[in-house]
Amino acid sequence: MKLSPSRFRIRPSGLPRLPRIAPGMRIGLYGGSFNPAHAGHRHVSLMAMKRLGLDRVWWIVTPGNPLKDTGELATTGMRVEEARQVSDNPRIDVTAFEEEIGARYTVDTLAYLKRRYPGVRFVWIMGADNLASFHRWRGWRRIARMMPMAVIDRPGWTLKATRSRSATALSASRISEAEAPALPELAPPAWVFLHGPRSHLSSTQLRQLRRTSPTGRR
Repeated sequence: MKLSPSRFRIRPSGLPRLPRIAPGMRIGLYGGSFNPAHAGHRHVSLMAMKRLGLDRVWWIVTPGNPLKDTGELATTGMRVEEARQVSDNPRIDVTAFEEEIGARYTVDTLAYLKRRYPGVRFVWIMGADNLASFHRWRGWRRIARMMPMAVIDRPGWTLKATRSRSATALSASRISEAEAPALPELAPPAWVFLHGPRSHLSSTQLRQLRRTSPTGRR
């Protein structure tokens, strides 16, 4: 995939500061607003690391989600700080570089990372709720062709996700859970749906609790 160097905005001092990685490493990319981050995000990350044999997982804290209302969105700095506290694992890196490179959509973020780190084995990680609406994402088919994907089951979303428009369209490239450890080495499109212990936590519920709490926080 050829991308013009001018495709992304870069600060005058050079490239955005990102965690140090080396060619051949298996890196999971877990993007979201993290508004706020919670133990469920950590659960997904640890499951992905274990089941896929990942070296690290990057949390990509986004400036905003084009498909969601940003009215209750905390500042990026606040969300990053909370995410760092919640992640609580030396192999989970919290990043927030999308605004710096001018990327508004996931497809642009992943294209940037592929161009910057051509030798790294990236895997896109998302919850089953996101797979259910994946067909609404800009360039979703391109995302599927760009890197392998791991979908983590969530309560109440199993059937909606596996019967979704995108899951049906990508059914030929789905691998079994037994093959999951090989996913980072597979040429895309390739994806797996991972079942296992599920977290009922959600950022929406936590925001509602904070609104009703006297202190505004849990």
